[in-house]
Amino acid sequence: MSKTGVAVLGIFVVDLAFRAGNMPAIGETIAGSGFAMGPGGKGSNQAVAAARAGADVTFISRIGRDAFGDLAIKTWETEGIKPRVARTADAPTGAAFIYVHETRGDNAIIVVSGAADGLSPDDVDAAAEAIRSSRVFVTQLEQPVAAAQRGLEIARAAGSLTVFNPAPAATFDDGLFALCDYVVPNETEAEALTGIAVGDLAGARRAGDALLAKGAGTALITLGERGALFHAPNRSLHVPPFAAGNVVETAGAGDAFVGGFAAALAGGADPLEAARFGSATAGISVTRAGTAPAMPRRAEIETLLMG
Repeated sequence: MSKTGVAVLGIFVVDLAFRAGNMPAIGETIAGSGFAMGPGGKGSNQAVAAARAGADVTFISRIGRDAFGDLAIKTWETEGIKPRVARTADAPTGAAFIYVHETRGDNAIIVVSGAADGLSPDDVDAAAEAIRSSRVFVTQLEQPVAAAQRGLEIARAAGSLTVFNPAPAATFDDGLFALCDYVVPNETEAEALTGIAVGDLAGARRAGDALLAKGAGTALITLGERGALFHAPNRSLHVPPFAAGNVVETAGAGDAFVGGFAAALAGGADPLEAARFGSATAGISVTRAGTAPAMPRRAEIETLLMG
């Protein structure tokens, strides 16, 4: 079977983003300075990032039969993403509250998965052919762990490269790591998975060793403004960040990294070069407001890499 493109299993939610100078305390009401509504969800964001970075993308999920679900379909049509998505009237399409600090761009997020919380191994089996034919398979933990595991099992059995973004941090059996060619946590998630603080590169390397010991093929730990650590059994290298302008908003940066990384892998890039591509993708995304709309196009990423 000829393998091409990226298959992403995850969730779609509508992001409701509020900008303000601080988070309100319990019982407090404050005035915000901005509001935006648009497509989100880690899986869908990663699919958009990969598609804009030049990959042929299929997205696997569940959504509701409602206006938010209609927005999901429109988003994927606009981005050229092929949906393998079940629609249900029994649960709403998911939504997320996002607080964004009005000057620093720091964020805090509450996600309700909605219909995607019902994603099951059976749903994944129904989309198995899309996973088997992909060069790269990506999943996260906003949908149930059992669905993520089934996707990784199908991809691994078919010889597809597997990318696991264990976000948000959740409890799962360590056996899942053996299905992962690349596990891509941020600093907080790496510490939650290993118990090792990731305050610097040395800490990231110790956490990377622990993730490899659990069975992951390569640990790719994102470090925010410090870039990322590519930590494999035969090489451990710092992937520097790419400065593309003033930081406006950090929400979605991790998804940009994962989507860009997956797209580069699907295009045949060396894994370390794919990590640099992901870092450049994230570097551009933080200079723009929004989540999925912030994802850059391939030409922009290549220009930053060449600069």
